[in-house]
Amino acid sequence: MRLSVMSVPDPGPAAGAPHGLDAAIEPVIAADRSGFHRAWMPQLPPMTGMASWDVLTALAVAAGRTSRIGLGTGVVVAYTQHPLALARQALTTNAAAAGRLTLGIGVSHPFMVEALGYSYERPAAFLREYLGVLIPALAGEPVEHHGPRITTTGQVTIPGASAPPVVTAALGPQMLDLAGELTDGTITSWAGPKALEKHIIPRLSRAAARAGRPAPQVIAGLPVVLTDDPRPARDALAAAFEIAGQAPAYRAVLDKEGAAGIGEVCVVGDEAAVEKQLRRFADIGVTEFVASPKEVPSSDGAATVAKTTEFLASLRL
Repeated sequence: MRLSVMSVPDPGPAAGAPHGLDAAIEPVIAADRSGFHRAWMPQLPPMTGMASWDVLTALAVAAGRTSRIGLGTGVVVAYTQHPLALARQALTTNAAAAGRLTLGIGVSHPFMVEALGYSYERPAAFLREYLGVLIPALAGEPVEHHGPRITTTGQVTIPGASAPPVVTAALGPQMLDLAGELTDGTITSWAGPKALEKHIIPRLSRAAARAGRPAPQVIAGLPVVLTDDPRPARDALAAAFEIAGQAPAYRAVLDKEGAAGIGEVCVVGDEAAVEKQLRRFADIGVTEFVASPKEVPSSDGAATVAKTTEFLASLRL
């Protein structure tokens, strides 16, 4: 199992630290120096009030300041741009990254999409149609599509550009079928080992096999806190991400885990405990774990994040 990091820029950098776009890509540069397999960046929705850099543009800049690390979007929300426009942008970024990009794509949640003025009716059907345009467009093929949600005719031509792998944010049955049939795998949020082993990996693998595709990537992402006092850390994570646990897709996967809240599925503990939890993900077939090192009120803040990151970079799973 490969170890990667979710690179979220600090919303309030300390004095003397990078600001602006430099601050946004500094975690990616640091992850490259530390030897992580891949650095993922989220595409934060504009209504959150948080820094919402365009993730593909930011990764294109980061590509020029890194040497070998893979770069991933975790994730671009399909509703926010036309599939031909996303194909053009992803191909451009992948060219800047010399083929190191993985395009993570998803449909987000009803309250976010509807706040943008779009209907969230039948999101899996929408994404199937969207990928039916995006994937051939990434391959440089002409596209003519007349569907109930997307109508387009066109072709994206970028000389010398190669199509990046595409993974889908998928947790439920329909999305997992879609990910297995049409893309290179899934990237998950808030899915614990039980939900992954019993529900997500089998469904995804069956869909890929039916479609004659290779074994899919299974990319699991969770917060990680290195601490000798796990209970307060888990409680703090549960409080910090309480709203995420209320989203229907996340609530469903927490129920499959038998978890009352998000704090229960995070990777928390001392070095031996964290390594044991991560090895369980490797043992059940997760191909890549995306860690989000976090500081919690019971810790010493940024030092905990640095210590957690350093420990993760030292692991070989």
